[in-house]
Amino acid sequence: MRVGVEVGGTFTDLVAVEGGRVVVTKVPSTPRSPDVGAFAALTASGIDIAGIEDLGHGSTVATNAVLERKGAAVAFVATAGFRDLLFMQRHDRRNIYDLFYAKPAPPVRRKDCFEVAERLRADGSVETPLDEAQVRATLMPALLAGGYRAVAVCLLNAYANPTHEQRLAALIAEALPGVLVTCSHQVAREFREFERASTTLLSAYVQPVIDGYLHRFESRLAEAGFTGRFTVMQSNGGRLPAEAMRASAITALYSGPAAGVVGATRQAARSGYKDLITFDMGGTSTDVCLVQDGRPSLASESEIDGLPIRTPVLDIVSVGAGGGSIAWVDDGGMLRVGPQSAGADPGPACYGKGGTEPATTDAHVVMGTIRPTAFLGGRMTLDADAAKNAFRPIAGRFGLSVEQAASSALQLADANIVRAIQLVSTERGRDPRDYALVPFGGAGPLHAARIAEELGISTIVVPPNAGVISAYGLVASDYTKFDAVTRKMKLDDTAARDAGRIFGEMRDRLAAQFAGMRLPGTLDYTHTLDMRFVGQAFEVGVEIPADRLETLDAQYIAGLFADAHHRTFMHGATLDRPVEIVTLRVGATLPIGAAPKLDRETVERGTAESTRIFHGEAWVDCARHAAEALAPGQRIDGPAVIEGHTATTWVPPGWAAVLDPSDNLILRRAS
Repeated sequence: MRVGVEVGGTFTDLVAVEGGRVVVTKVPSTPRSPDVGAFAALTASGIDIAGIEDLGHGSTVATNAVLERKGAAVAFVATAGFRDLLFMQRHDRRNIYDLFYAKPAPPVRRKDCFEVAERLRADGSVETPLDEAQVRATLMPALLAGGYRAVAVCLLNAYANPTHEQRLAALIAEALPGVLVTCSHQVAREFREFERASTTLLSAYVQPVIDGYLHRFESRLAEAGFTGRFTVMQSNGGRLPAEAMRASAITALYSGPAAGVVGATRQAARSGYKDLITFDMGGTSTDVCLVQDGRPSLASESEIDGLPIRTPVLDIVSVGAGGGSIAWVDDGGMLRVGPQSAGADPGPACYGKGGTEPATTDAHVVMGTIRPTAFLGGRMTLDADAAKNAFRPIAGRFGLSVEQAASSALQLADANIVRAIQLVSTERGRDPRDYALVPFGGAGPLHAARIAEELGISTIVVPPNAGVISAYGLVASDYTKFDAVTRKMKLDDTAARDAGRIFGEMRDRLAAQFAGMRLPGTLDYTHTLDMRFVGQAFEVGVEIPADRLETLDAQYIAGLFADAHHRTFMHGATLDRPVEIVTLRVGATLPIGAAPKLDRETVERGTAESTRIFHGEAWVDCARHAAEALAPGQRIDGPAVIEGHTATTWVPPGWAAVLDPSDNLILRRAS
């Protein structure tokens, strides 16, 4: 049995697959104790916990620890002269017109930042040896007095030579047993000092939180008889065993959104769709990602709360437009939606838990696209009157009916999502019309057709059990780990040969790490060079085909770089300027084999009901179908609502839906 449990902002989802049987469960999340909600999903599913062979888990624990500043008490240790690195940051300004602009604050106080005497040159050679006497006499007493649970160590140029960091970590571990030490060469062996320091600090900051969370969850599992493999989703779209995550907690920041992209990609591929824009609309946000030829886009750097993280992540753009996103009026009298969210507690007004502010889910209840008695397959009843009452103040403010106010809120949410999709498509040289839109999450299929119309997308692929695709991604994802190292080399044949040699060393290092995690099998590798014209400030990723690694030469690499540079910037492809290699990256993947099928439950086919939906500016008659009662090949013309146990799909006028043999619901504009 394979099981995936994904903790979201509003609901905790579970998918269990055993042979041909699929069990799907959704329970309310418990934001104050996410492990309680995760275990509650296992209990509510009714599955035998002792019979689980592979349990994949994803959560927002690390993300929330940073955003809410609830990480561990952490100290930061840098090379002498670099104590203020985290506060000086870059000399840029995110908002040049904000008179009160302040740089994002790192989760560490200046008095908790320390220096050690040492210095490495950019090539890794030693300028000044580590002063161990000063470390023992000055640093250790300060760390002992601070009561820290974690220490982040980021020494200058340690990416080129980690020996000073390794020795300093050993001294700290000797003097402060039980304190977790994170070194920059372990989490970000790349240049750019501030980004490397930020990544190291954030990793140390969340590591004790992740460690404690996983320990509590594992203890509960053990008490229930679980003896299988417990894995955690990473931001890069691959899993790792839980014990390995304790040393690389920073990679778990975006585990939930990454799992959704993997699940949607695997399920859409069953119907032959590989060029996708995935669109995950959950309770608090919407996450979008572009997938090219079955491979989600990967970014080498991301941000959280304005702070950079130098670790591979799926290239996901998030906006505050989810089922719990609140509609409100700003100081200028304009209607807005999000990023504030009602979350799981109290949730939208229609949940009946004390919420009074109008949320996106309330808008759907008002407009009839969500039936109050059928929410979550009838397991949860919504309060339609509370939803209407929540929108009355906005309706009165703008002189609208309650239905018009709800419709306006949904249009604003749609506009936010369209903008997010444009960021991952048109602004990166991709035409969204060339892709199929794959909506999932509890609210995604309700908004998909309107989003597609705005972007000119003609095909929508709605997966079965769309509301739990992130949990499905946890059982459908491979084991993945990345390695990166900065080695600046001007491109010539010698540099090309050196790149091939370094790639080999990195593969050997990754293979050893997989062996240490007790994950046997044949690894698949990807090889990428971050390159630029000499004098440029930023790099372009150039993927090297595996069959050319043994015969790399400068001319071949330069050609790949020219193509990649032109694809990104649409200019500068001529190689009349010198080019340099900056960073080498290797990804290692242990495939799980064929992904388990996420088949829907089926029931006896019934007759569609007639209902009324507020569409445009009026109520319209439409059909209401049960997703579980659809037959493969059955065509449903809009307007229609297709209700599933975890998500509802809206088929507007001018669209038609057909259930294909892979249980995906394909929506196309009607001819």
